[in-house]
This record gives sequence, structure tokens and C-alpha cells, in this order.
Amino acid sequence: MNHLKVFRLFCMVYFLLLIYQQSFGKKIDASNLNVIAGTSAITGEIKTTDHINKDNIYVYITVPHNISGEFVKYKALVDHSGKFSLDSVAIETDTCLVSLYTSLNPEKYLFVKLINGEVTHLNITFQSDFIIKDIHITPAMNTSDVTRGFEVMLKALTHKGNRSIEPPLYNQSVGYFQNYVQKILSERLEVIHKDTLISNDLKELLSKDLRLSIYNAHVFDYENEMYRNFYNLNGNEDQKPDLQKIDRSYFHFLKDFDLNDPQYLNSLNFLDFQKEILQNETLGIPMIGDSDIPSWLKKVKAILSDLVGFDHGSYYDILAANAYARQLNEEVSPLTVTQKENITSYWKDGAIAQILFRKNKEVIALNQLKSPVVVKDVSLVSANKVLETIIAQHQDQVVFVDLWATWCAPCLEAMQQFRSTKQELKGKGIVFVYLTNSSSPVKLWEEKIKGIGNEHYYLTDAQWTYLMNHYELEGIPSYLLFNKQGVLVQKFTGFPGNVEVRDMINALL
Repeated sequence: MNHLKVFRLFCMVYFLLLIYQQSFGKKIDASNLNVIAGTSAITGEIKTTDHINKDNIYVYITVPHNISGEFVKYKALVDHSGKFSLDSVAIETDTCLVSLYTSLNPEKYLFVKLINGEVTHLNITFQSDFIIKDIHITPAMNTSDVTRGFEVMLKALTHKGNRSIEPPLYNQSVGYFQNYVQKILSERLEVIHKDTLISNDLKELLSKDLRLSIYNAHVFDYENEMYRNFYNLNGNEDQKPDLQKIDRSYFHFLKDFDLNDPQYLNSLNFLDFQKEILQNETLGIPMIGDSDIPSWLKKVKAILSDLVGFDHGSYYDILAANAYARQLNEEVSPLTVTQKENITSYWKDGAIAQILFRKNKEVIALNQLKSPVVVKDVSLVSANKVLETIIAQHQDQVVFVDLWATWCAPCLEAMQQFRSTKQELKGKGIVFVYLTNSSSPVKLWEEKIKGIGNEHYYLTDAQWTYLMNHYELEGIPSYLLFNKQGVLVQKFTGFPGNVEVRDMINALL
């Protein structure tokens, strides 16, 4: 379970290294933030010292789509003169700030403001050690916020205060646990508030996102968080502690978030927060399916209104949009005729309807690339024979094994990147196998694999632990590549990229 602890933190940090919206150089008026199915453009120039190889320099940006429920990535090649451009970047608010980094220094993330219908331009000059020497952005932004925001958030996330060890929580009351979370949150918020270089406006956004992040990672899934705490303190994965049973009242903390605040559309972690609400088994919010939106919202309000503290407001519209996004993104299933009629009836030709229909067009194309889902059971196979049993089913075929989890953001991001390459390899003698274990909730796993396709196994914890130890894998996503004779020829943790993986597979085909 220590692997899970490390990689849950990694996933949380991974998402934090992405995006915040709006300009930080002035006071942010959340009431002026408008949802819009818009587009923007970004151009710029990368300058380096003469001895730096200017070939194959890339600029990467990531845009949060808090309505259609995804993070969208763009990549631009820098030409020999140092210039780059992205002409059509989809955005869902009239002004947003995306994350940007370059292949020269992929660990240095910057904020860049995009405005609907306009062009953002930036010039970046790198020193010989790949440290940014100078940066100019139009429209102008607060330089400290642009260059230091992510560093401050990461510092807050990893702050441990005076605690040397994690205290036992699994044998305490639910109230004790939630008070402990509040204490940790307060300490980490102080890290943000005490920073003297970033603006107060950015501190406000970072504080809001930090709160969302901590609750996403540690509070929603009470059972797994308590098991993690137990295993970390006792080191025995064969035992499980007796835990308190929680019901919907456990989620009274939602009232503290004031979720009708439109500034959440500025927040990076709001997207993941919405997924936690929609997918949580204890809350039990129904899938939207072909239900008309007013009827679905009536059921949702019966569950949430007392917990969030209100029964009307823009939040419920966003949640309904995210419910459709859950189908579009998780299952990669296009909207049905009835769903399209329901969306038009409720939102007319409004921005949310436009955004969902724009996303639906993308999903229609992606849906054609999916392979059927095949679920197989090896739960009765001994741990040391499980992979041998799986590989033996695919004689004379190359087998690419992906170890992943539903909560692992890098795992899901890699799968999304690899979709087109999988389609290229289809029918060429390659089998894609996906393995997970009980850290992935069964219902959520069943939902996500619809959008992945191919062959899936839900391993026992003993089987999973054996594979991780036997192949000396330190975390996920991890990959095992077997040739046509069933011999392991490659193993690696972390997705190296489409080109690299495609070349590995083609060499065996």
C-alpha cells in the first residue's frame, strides 16, 4: 500500500501542474466569468544560447475544460527561427489561464492567459542551464504569479509541519478524522498565505484549489483512506481494520465549500471534485442516462441540497453538464438522440449545450477507434501463475500489459494519448491487456474500461502485490511487453510516449 500512497500523491501533484484561469495582475471578479464554447490562439518565440540544439523543441499547453470534464493538451513544434503557434485552442470560459512548459525545461510550468477570439503572444529566453532568463507575455500578466504559482502550490501540498509520523486514524471517530484533515489543511494554507512574492489574487485561487485537492485525495473515499492509514502504521496487508460505517451525512463538509461560487470555474481541482461527487457510491447520484434534466436534478437535489447548503443555483447546471461529460469521457460513448433532445430542451442554444455538442463530435470520431471490451477472471489462479496464464492465451502474438488504476491520473492520460497509436496497430498481431486491483472501485472500473476497450483483469491484492514485487515495479502506470514467444522483452514505469512504445511493439511484430 505504500506504492498507492506515493502514486496517489503523484497523481494529485500531476493535476496541480496544469492550469489556473483568469489574469492575476488585477482583482478577479468571479461574477464576470462567463461560460462559452470559445477558441483562442497562442503564438510566441523561444530564444536560447547559441550552443543549444534548436531541433525538436516543443511547447506544451494544457487547458482545463470544467464543463465538458477533461484536460485537453496541445503540442506545438518550435521552428528553426524559434517561433511557434497554436491557432485553435478550445476554451470553455471567456478568459482562462492555461499551463505551459517547453521541452527545454519540462519541470518549469508557466501560466499563460488565453482570451476568447484573441491571440496571446509570449517570448521566452532561456539561459544555457535552461533556466528562464526573461519572459514577455501579451496581454501582460504579473510575472511572479506566472513563474512561481505552481512552486508555491507544490510546496503547500508537500508541507508536513511538525509531524514526524502519521497518527492512527482508522481507530478514531469519523469526526476526529475530519478535524484532523482541517488541521492539515490550515497548516498548508499558511504556506500559501505567507508567501511574499505572489499576489493576493493568486493566493485566493491557490487556497481554493488546495482545499479541493486535499478533499479529493483523502476525504471522499473514507474506507480506502483508513485502510491506507492502517497499512502504513501496521505494515500488514493481510489484515483489515474494523471501520465505522459512513452514510450520506459524512459529506456534510460539502457545505463549507460554497459550491455556487462561480470562481470554481477558475479552479483546477474542481473537475476532479465533481467526478468524486458523481461517482461516489455512498452519495449514490444516479447516472443521467436518458433522463430529462429537470427530473434528474430533482433526484440529485434530494441527495445533495442539505449537504451543500442550497437547492438552486448555477452549480446544479454545471453538475448536470459534468454528468454528461462522465459518459463522453469515461465511456467514450456519444450522446443518444434522447440525450441531445434533453440538452437542447433545457439549455436551448446556450454555451453549455454548445460545449457538450462540440465534445460529442469528438467522441463520435473516437468511438470508432475503440475495440470491444473483454473482461476475464483469473481470481482463482495462484499469484505466481497469473501472468503466465494470461500470456498463454495469446500464442504467436505480442502482448502489451498495462498495470493501472482508476485513480491514477498519469495512467488515464497515457491511455488517452495512446488511443490513435493503438488503432494503427490494430490487427497486426498485438494484444493489449489491462490489469488493476481493489484500489480501483469495481463500479468505477467497470465504467472506465468501456472507454478503454481490449482485455481487462481485476486482480486480487495478492496477485497484484506479487506482480509488482516480482517484476520490481515501483509504481504505476507500469508496462510489460512480451514477444510472440511469451518472453518478457521490455518493462518500464511511466509512459514514455506514443513513438517510443510504437517502435518497441513494431520491433517485435
